[in-house]
Amino acid sequence: MTKKEYPFEFPPDQHQDCRTLTELTIEHLPQDGSLGRVLRCRKNSFVWLPDDRQDKIYFLQKGQIVIFFSDSEGRETIVQTVEEGGAFGELCFCGKYDKRDSIARAAVPSEAVAVTLGDFMDYMQVNREVLAALVWTYCIRLVDAQRRVEILAKRGAEERLAHLLLHLATTQNRKYGLKTKESDEVVLPFSHNELAQMAAMSRPHVSVTMSKLRQRGFVDYKRNNPLIVNVSALKKYLTGE
Repeated sequence: MTKKEYPFEFPPDQHQDCRTLTELTIEHLPQDGSLGRVLRCRKNSFVWLPDDRQDKIYFLQKGQIVIFFSDSEGRETIVQTVEEGGAFGELCFCGKYDKRDSIARAAVPSEAVAVTLGDFMDYMQVNREVLAALVWTYCIRLVDAQRRVEILAKRGAEERLAHLLLHLATTQNRKYGLKTKESDEVVLPFSHNELAQMAAMSRPHVSVTMSKLRQRGFVDYKRNNPLIVNVSALKKYLTGE
C-alpha cells in the first residue's frame, strides 16, 4: 500500500493551532530579502559544527536540515529535523559568543537564510508579531524536547521505539504524518536508520524491534513503501488498556 492509495487528512494535534498560526517561519522575514543572506548547502554539507559560534538564526527556504549530536565513537543522535520554511539555530540569543554543541547537516541540497542575532533582535523590536511567533516556537520546542527526554529514558527497546513512533505520529503530523479517513493510521517518511538516530539505538536493534512491532500490528512497512503507524493500537499497547 502506498501513499497515493490513501484519501488523506491531517490527524488532530494538540499544538496544531499554535503551529499553524504563530510558529516562527521564513514567512516572517521581509519579502524583499533585505534581512539576512542566502546560504546554499550541498547534500551532506554542514551548516554548523560544534566549534562554530551560535551567532545566527536560520530559516530554511528549500531542502531539509538535520540537527544532531555525535559522540566520540561517531554515533549520531538526531534532535531535530527541519523542513522547508522552518526556523532553526535559535536556542540562545544571549550566547552569541558561545560555541554550539550540536551539528547541523543538509540531508538534501538545501538553501537557508542566515540572519545574525543582532539584526534579528533589531527586527523583532519593530515587529511584535515576529516576537510573539518566536515565543510560541520556544514553547512548542520545549514541550517536544521534554517529551524526547522522556522517550530516551525508556530502558526497553520496544517501549522506547513505540513511544517515539507515537510521538512522531501525533505531534509532527503537520510536517510528516498523513492520516487515512477510514482508519487510525499515520504515514511517516522515516527509515530504520533515521529512527535509530532519533531513538539513540543501533540500526540492527531498531530493525529487530520494528519487526516485533509489525508482528503485533502496531506498524506496517515494506521495501520502497512508507512506514505506517497504527496510532490507536500503539496507544492501547503503551497505556495497557
